[in-house]
Amino acid sequence: MNICLYGSGSRKIDEIYTDESYKLGCRIADEGHTLVFGGGDTGMMGACARGVHDNDGKSIGIAPEWIGEFEPLCENCSEFIYVSTMDERKNKFLENSDAFIISPGGIGTLDEFFEIITLRKLKQHNKQIIIFNINHFFDKMIEMIDEMAKKGFLYKQQELFKVAGSIEEIFEFLRCEND
Repeated sequence: MNICLYGSGSRKIDEIYTDESYKLGCRIADEGHTLVFGGGDTGMMGACARGVHDNDGKSIGIAPEWIGEFEPLCENCSEFIYVSTMDERKNKFLENSDAFIISPGGIGTLDEFFEIITLRKLKQHNKQIIIFNINHFFDKMIEMIDEMAKKGFLYKQQELFKVAGSIEEIFEFLRCEND
C-alpha cells in the first residue's frame, strides 16, 4: 500500500512529534508499505522518511522543482517526482496514494488535509484518511469540526476520517479498511 504522509517540514518542531514520525516511518517500512510524501528532509516529513529508509523501505517524494529554495529535499527517496505547482503536487499525492495520514503541521498541512477530505466528501476518492493526533495536537481542530457538525454546517464527518492517537491505532484502521 502507498501511504501518503502530510506534515510539517519545519526544523523547529519538538522532538515528541518528530520521534513519533520517525517511528511511523519505521512501521510503514516494516509492514512493507511505501511512503508517499512531500519530499522534504526536515520536520515530520524528514523524520518519517528517515524511519522508512533506515528500515530498507521505499518512498516516493513529490515536490515542485523550486521548493528546494525553501527547504532541503530528501536524497534517499526510491523515486522522486518533480512537479511545477503545489496543486500538481496535491494531485500527484492523490494519484499515487492508497491512504492518507495527517500528522502535525502548519498551514500547508491543513490545506492538504482539507482538500483531501473535501475530495472524499465529493466522492472523488474513497481512500482512508487518518489524523495522527500526536500529543493531542489536533484536539482543537477536531473540536471545531465537531462544532461545525453540531451547528449543521457538516454532516457525516465521522465517515470521512478517523483520528488515531498512536501508531498502532493507525495500522488498526488501515487493516480494518483493507479487510
